[in-house]
Amino acid sequence: MNKIIVPVDFSEYSEYALEAAAILAKRNNANLLVLHMLELDKGSLINSGNAQNEQMVFYLKLAEQKFDEYLNKDFLEGVSVTPIVKHFKVFSEVAEVAEEHNVDMIVMGSHGTSGLSEIFVGSNTEKVVRHSEIPVLVVKQKPSNLDFETVTFASDFSKEMIEPYLKARQMFNNIKLIHVNVPGEGFKSSTEMETTVANFLKTADGNLEKLNDVHYTSDYTVEKGILNASNLLGADLIAVPTHGRKGLAHFFTGSVSEDVANHATLPVMTFKI
Repeated sequence: MNKIIVPVDFSEYSEYALEAAAILAKRNNANLLVLHMLELDKGSLINSGNAQNEQMVFYLKLAEQKFDEYLNKDFLEGVSVTPIVKHFKVFSEVAEVAEEHNVDMIVMGSHGTSGLSEIFVGSNTEKVVRHSEIPVLVVKQKPSNLDFETVTFASDFSKEMIEPYLKARQMFNNIKLIHVNVPGEGFKSSTEMETTVANFLKTADGNLEKLNDVHYTSDYTVEKGILNASNLLGADLIAVPTHGRKGLAHFFTGSVSEDVANHATLPVMTFKI
């Protein structure tokens, strides 16, 4: 891991993300890119009038000054930090900046406010997860060591889950697999679940060594099943694959990974399918 990007809005929760990113950067000798969205109206950026230009420069300089003060933290000592200021708040841009700088991971807080507007709350967290092609780590609390000794990986064990599963296996040693059985059309018998998981592991790992690390659970929704099982297993991190559905497809089908990232108290890491 060479580069980590963390979006900040100067809130308590984005500071949690910044500290978590600093811990990971030190551990991996990685560069840290700290991104702040400067909330200027898009019309002001397009308008070329002198008054608007002066206003934009004023707010940009103000943000840079505040940014410098914000980055003066003990936990950033010894970390290579590159501050980045974008002119306005578009959450898909987080993924675009990450791609532009060839970043390996995005770390972000799940809540925060900037002035009167909410930043990393609800749907905005989902937007970053949805647009990102690289893993996104979402933190909710002040980090301690981020050792992630027990990681749960939730999956339906279909073929498309193999790639994100293998990416998670590369990053974490002690992974517990979760299969959630829900009532209705997706319900499976015990034999069907075990057969599905066995075929998945044979294809992904070439063996069944992790068969004893699979936890089968039943719940009313997949999201609740993942959260309850992860707490039961004593997880330090929940890893979930995401389709990154957009537009109408996302509206009609939803995304379990985005809901888990929103509602879990544990750190959550998403992997694009």
